[in-house]
Amino acid sequence: MTKILITTDFSANSKAGIRFAIQLSKQRKCELTFFHSYHVVKPSNWDENKFTSYQNSEAVSIKNKLETFVNTIYKQLDIAPLNVHYAVSSSFITDSNIMKYAADHKFEFICISRRDGGKANKIFGTNTSNLILHSTIPVIAVPNTYRISKIKSVLYASDFANIEREMGIVVDFAKPLGAEIELLHLNYPSDISNNVKVVEEVILKFPKAGIKYHLENINLVHNLVTNIQTVIKKAKPSVLVMFTNQNLNFLEKIFLSSSTVAYSFNASVPLIVFNKNT
Repeated sequence: MTKILITTDFSANSKAGIRFAIQLSKQRKCELTFFHSYHVVKPSNWDENKFTSYQNSEAVSIKNKLETFVNTIYKQLDIAPLNVHYAVSSSFITDSNIMKYAADHKFEFICISRRDGGKANKIFGTNTSNLILHSTIPVIAVPNTYRISKIKSVLYASDFANIEREMGIVVDFAKPLGAEIELLHLNYPSDISNNVKVVEEVILKFPKAGIKYHLENINLVHNLVTNIQTVIKKAKPSVLVMFTNQNLNFLEKIFLSSSTVAYSFNASVPLIVFNKNT
């Protein structure tokens, strides 16, 4: 059974990630844990006993709020909760708290809603980008416009590095959902003949997956994210899968930019991000 940690801050935006996780659990066996990270400030005139007591009561109150928030969404969707848990944890840094809880409890995915952010947020902020850049556990970033619908197709955007290993991961994700797989690679025109050969050799190694492929000549006028968005408008996948390299150092992440992180801020469909190095 797939263990998924779904984060929420009780905002309307965060409902999208909850809806996607619920849909995922309808199509494959999942254990869903809904999670809220909070921070309690200690008043300077309180002793430790008084503060500990207050923290404990706050944890109970917040967990009750979490259960009510999630159950309201289930009721709106007319779906009964199954294999559902609730958890809260206190920490000053939200993204680190999410990653620690997910790692400590051996979750297989972290699901989080994606909201729009400014230019500064795209580089330095937002829990979504920080999770994509640093989490060793795959991250599902769901656009806040997402509405529940059957997951029918998975578009895997590949740079051809470790393609066979990555395709195996994509197949393992898509197969229990009964979803079709389409491989996308953006190539330069001079590379297309060799790229067709590479793709067809990989597909032969997964004969039962029914993999289709889409080799698109890159439009050099636009950046990589825009090129991917153009294909998505035509293919209309249920989800997009990408793999990100987390070994880039801080300056590289700023000046080279991760196409995976950049896409997460312009996503029209849910994005599933796997770490290339795990």
